[in-house]
Amino acid sequence: MPTVHVIGAGLAGLSCALQLAESGAAVRLYEATGHAGGRCRSYYDQQLERWIDNGNHLVFSGNHAVAEHLRTIGAAESMIDPGRAAFPFLDLADGRRWTLQMNPGRMPWWAFDAAKRIPNTRLRDYLALLRFATAKASTRVSDIVDASHPLFRSLIEPIAVAVLNASAQDGAAKLLWPVIVETFGRGGRACHPLIARQGLSMSLVDPAVRRLGEFGVEIRFTHRLRELECRGHTVVGLSFIGHDVTLAEDDTVVLAVPHRVAGLLLPDVRVPEGSRSIVNAHYRLPGPVPLRDGLHFLALLNGTAHWLFFRDDIVSATVSAAEDLVDLPAEEIAARIWADVAPAVEAPADPLPPYRIVKEKTATFAQTPAEVARRPAAKTAYFNLFLAGDWTATGLPATIEGALRSGRTAARLALALGSSASLPMAGTRPQRQPAMSSFVL
Repeated sequence: MPTVHVIGAGLAGLSCALQLAESGAAVRLYEATGHAGGRCRSYYDQQLERWIDNGNHLVFSGNHAVAEHLRTIGAAESMIDPGRAAFPFLDLADGRRWTLQMNPGRMPWWAFDAAKRIPNTRLRDYLALLRFATAKASTRVSDIVDASHPLFRSLIEPIAVAVLNASAQDGAAKLLWPVIVETFGRGGRACHPLIARQGLSMSLVDPAVRRLGEFGVEIRFTHRLRELECRGHTVVGLSFIGHDVTLAEDDTVVLAVPHRVAGLLLPDVRVPEGSRSIVNAHYRLPGPVPLRDGLHFLALLNGTAHWLFFRDDIVSATVSAAEDLVDLPAEEIAARIWADVAPAVEAPADPLPPYRIVKEKTATFAQTPAEVARRPAAKTAYFNLFLAGDWTATGLPATIEGALRSGRTAARLALALGSSASLPMAGTRPQRQPAMSSFVL
């Protein structure tokens, strides 16, 4: 039976491998590091003596790839769902708190109720969201809605920074429209904010690894790919550090690695070049964080931190587009972010509690118009090679939803190729030719 070789056990690779295994394909899954999940994982921190995530993530009930992934791996109950579309905010400049509350149905009745809208906004202000439908590939978020608009500081900019990991002045406006359509556009039922009950690994990664094990798929950890051996337009071999794999005639490869790695392995494939960083700060408090209205997160305005997430006695702060922060010493970052966190959780400013700073310098590709234009399709010029990852041309921002969808897209392409190759009259597969290229990492 032909084998599909999936390189990379992040969410895109896991999603791809699961789809393939469920379809009965033979799968080999390789991972360069010693753990699955890529940039989406949990670990036990010795200093805090708690499990923390390397980065915080909020997903929506309308993210259908996330929902399907959770159902597939039997982890649907591992996410905290408040049962409603409610988004709490705190403006650190004046201490005001409010909650944006959406009604369940598609008709946005909430926008007619001043108590459920953002303070000092009018119904017609929300029509600005529709402008993103006509955003061009070269348009930035701030070109669509500028800083003078009533929604800019309180909604548009926070969404852009959180979803695009870029400022409104840099982020590609075109990527926000599918997010608006699939969440706000489908009503409150699609906008329940979900967070992992215990951790990202416990919800999205570990159950996926167990499910793959049930199909007989084991992850080959510490397998770092250094070379793709190609003959003509066909990949014929994989060279890992200390180990080579020769592909059988009908084998297929899915490359589900970060965009920087893909660019080194495939120098003739156009991929995004830039990256953007995210900084997360985790603090351990003396007791459980008091929740307001049962919500486990809080959006911050006019501060250093953008979002807070609460899990028992751990409060985690996220700073997206953190280029101005990421190179500072950890102690300076911790103090600066705690100045935002303390009033938000009504804790004393001193002393600074135990903390852990986690820096992801290449958290996402740079989602600017120029870099978005460099996103490649899942199909490549190589007959049996497909790409997966949130940096590929999914039509979505670089999110968990985008990563999972990219994996399923690559799996469908690999399965379709396998089906066509097995047909007696197919005859379309290029014959192996003398070696033309060998890309080394």
